[in-house]
Amino acid sequence: MRISELSAQAGVPVPTIKYYLREGLLPEGERSAPTQAAYGEAHVERLRVIRALIASGVSIAETRRVIGALDAPHESAHALLGAAHSAITPEPDDSLDLTAASDVVEGLGWKPGMCDEAVLHEVARALRGLESAGFEVPAATMPIYLKSIRDIADAEIAGVPTESAEAAVRYVVLGSVLVEPLLLALRRVAQQVASAEAFGPPAE
Repeated sequence: MRISELSAQAGVPVPTIKYYLREGLLPEGERSAPTQAAYGEAHVERLRVIRALIASGVSIAETRRVIGALDAPHESAHALLGAAHSAITPEPDDSLDLTAASDVVEGLGWKPGMCDEAVLHEVARALRGLESAGFEVPAATMPIYLKSIRDIADAEIAGVPTESAEAAVRYVVLGSVLVEPLLLALRRVAQQVASAEAFGPPAE
């Protein structure tokens, strides 16, 4: 298909497609003439991925890293997960003290060497944000957080496709990026449901 047909099928304007091509997010089509290229279903699917990532707030630079993980998947499933997370996780901050973060993630079964340093730094960064705001997660609540998060992670890892590395990295990367807003939204709904049950619904 021509770029105009690709645009119509994917629902992405031609200038945007050309921008993605220039940025290296979308692979070049097969040249049929010096000024024309043919595109296929793989380009349609890639455009949908790109649009989903950007619509979820992922930057162009982060999207490029995600696409890189999709295009060059690791053979090791665990290394694959690390590559997927590194594509969407900020670089480690050497100014952070990881002691409290290490103590917290031990409740998830963490041991040194099991995780990329960047994700542990993310936990430390979040804890520092709580401390800066003068807010502390209640002692009775943190174990519930950890158990719930571990249950979610176990279910997600059990669902990683095994037919190919590409399928696995797609599942892991897109699941990490696109499902997190859903989890946050569901948490907010659950909080309001729990609040209504505990304190009564708001007056009409």
